[in-house]
Amino acid sequence: MKKVILAVVCIAFAMTSCKKENKADSDGANTEKSSTSLAKSSENVLDWDGTYKGVTPCADCEGIETTVTLNRDKTYVMTTKYQGKGNDILQVTGSFSWSDDGSTVELENIKDGPNKFLVGANQLIMLDMEGKKITGALAKKYVLNKEMNVPEN
Repeated sequence: MKKVILAVVCIAFAMTSCKKENKADSDGANTEKSSTSLAKSSENVLDWDGTYKGVTPCADCEGIETTVTLNRDKTYVMTTKYQGKGNDILQVTGSFSWSDDGSTVELENIKDGPNKFLVGANQLIMLDMEGKKITGALAKKYVLNKEMNVPEN
């Protein structure tokens, strides 16, 4: 009997936690909007355009100096320099698109490496080749931090 009651309580909790809101749009019609609204997405809430830098791990070098600049017109410039492997700087440019939920960007024209980033407050978090967040001991090394423009006096 206790298992049945527990199952009913769990189902009731699950159903209420997935509740959607009904909102009226400008013409008064009701539209459904989930709690993970696009109005709260990184694309719409954060000051995401700018330049992000970091040194990501490298299998056969000291690290990869990575710079990504995201522009408001949805174009980007990404430069990479392999530390300890000469002075060559690789640069890729192109357009990017936002995920449906507005939390990640996908850089076009990148074929042989990660091209998706989770957009956070003043940071880009590089995702793995399948678009998943990198975990483990090196996870913090896949974060690119936004350069802050400090006004000169």
